[in-house]
Amino acid sequence: MNEKPCLLTEYTEKYPLYPNFEPRESCKPVIEYNKQPVPMEGISTMRRDYVPHEVSPIKLRPPEQYFKSNAAMDLLSTYKQDYNPYPINRVRPCMPQERKYSSDDKMTTVPTYKADYLPWKQPKRDMIKPPHTFRPAEDKFDCRTTHQDEYLYKGPVITKSCKPFRSPHITKIPLDSMTNYKLNYVAHPLSKRHAHVPEPFKPSEEPFDGLTTHKQSYKGLAGPPAQSVKPPYVRPDLANFEGTTEFREKFLAWPTAPPVSRKPAAYTPPKEKMDLKTMAQIHYVDPHGRPATSCKPLARVVTNTDPFDHCSTMKEDYKHWDYSKPKAIVPHCEVTLPKVPMDTLTTFQSHYVPHPLPFTKSFKPRLPAARPHVPFVDETTYATCYTPKKVHICPATYKEPPGYVFEKIDEAGHRRFRPATVAQDRCASSLNIGDRRGSLPGGSFSQTGLKEIAMKA
Repeated sequence: MNEKPCLLTEYTEKYPLYPNFEPRESCKPVIEYNKQPVPMEGISTMRRDYVPHEVSPIKLRPPEQYFKSNAAMDLLSTYKQDYNPYPINRVRPCMPQERKYSSDDKMTTVPTYKADYLPWKQPKRDMIKPPHTFRPAEDKFDCRTTHQDEYLYKGPVITKSCKPFRSPHITKIPLDSMTNYKLNYVAHPLSKRHAHVPEPFKPSEEPFDGLTTHKQSYKGLAGPPAQSVKPPYVRPDLANFEGTTEFREKFLAWPTAPPVSRKPAAYTPPKEKMDLKTMAQIHYVDPHGRPATSCKPLARVVTNTDPFDHCSTMKEDYKHWDYSKPKAIVPHCEVTLPKVPMDTLTTFQSHYVPHPLPFTKSFKPRLPAARPHVPFVDETTYATCYTPKKVHICPATYKEPPGYVFEKIDEAGHRRFRPATVAQDRCASSLNIGDRRGSLPGGSFSQTGLKEIAMKA
């Protein structure tokens, strides 16, 4: 049976299509490849415009031959020709002459601040600060806090327990030590564990061929070589090539006059001998031939017959004290070294002398003698207290439970069964199951619910 996909969705259910309205046509252009009918040429713009020409080697112009001139060098410079010497005089100094004014009046050493800002004649203000009346107590400080004075230790307080007395509950019913593990656990015999024995390595007797999977599978087949799809290059006819461009036709060279070259003046060597003196040596010369004297006034040396007082305020106020380094306070050594040589014994060696081990008496009870004539008591608590019970198989384990009839499938998808007879209905209603979620009124049960109950048990 071929099942078709369900085309019904929430959108199609709420917004159905109407028959009197047609869907809009898409304005989006169809993406199709328009193939040109003209075949494509294998010539590019570069190949069509830039055609190779015959290139000839560049002809180099040979340099002119040098001929040595017999004329002598004039040794003149542009500076000597353009800058002629002029008479130079000494420049007078622009700074005024220093003048010293001396007076016999005594200098007033009062500054302007002291002369202008004089203190006012006003009485001194009284301080608003309260007088300091605190006097420390003469008694000795007891070093106690307020917490120690007010919170005194009153000893342990005997408290009465208000917890109700709970008498031990003693029952006469023996303890049922049965568990689900003891009831449902089945001891299966363990099979012997398989021990894998590794096979011994056997080297191959065939020689190594050195071939790989690539060499065996991908073998080079004989065939014609690959041919180039590139179209052959046809050299155009150079006879019809004009060799001009748009730039050469529109932008023509303007007629220009040849550059005027000035004929250089003929060099005439000087007849006089070269003067090696500088400008300073020529112009700055004393007329009388003597060296210039200094115009700086001589320093006035004050001679005083009194001896020089080398004392200063620092030396008078801060005089050197006669101080000697104090001796180090070294504590007196109170250890008296004994005259007897050291015995090199420790306290452990001198006090802890090894003694012989004392004999300890064993208080362990003696084992009774073997009694082979008395039979062995092989009873245990498990063997005396364990009561075997009948193991019931859960009907939910069967696909079709025996003794039950299929009733319906509920909303949750569970299959409901009911007993086939009235006796089974009563037995199913009286059956005590740990989780009652699987049981229903009237003795019916859910197969999924009973599976959950069986797994929990």
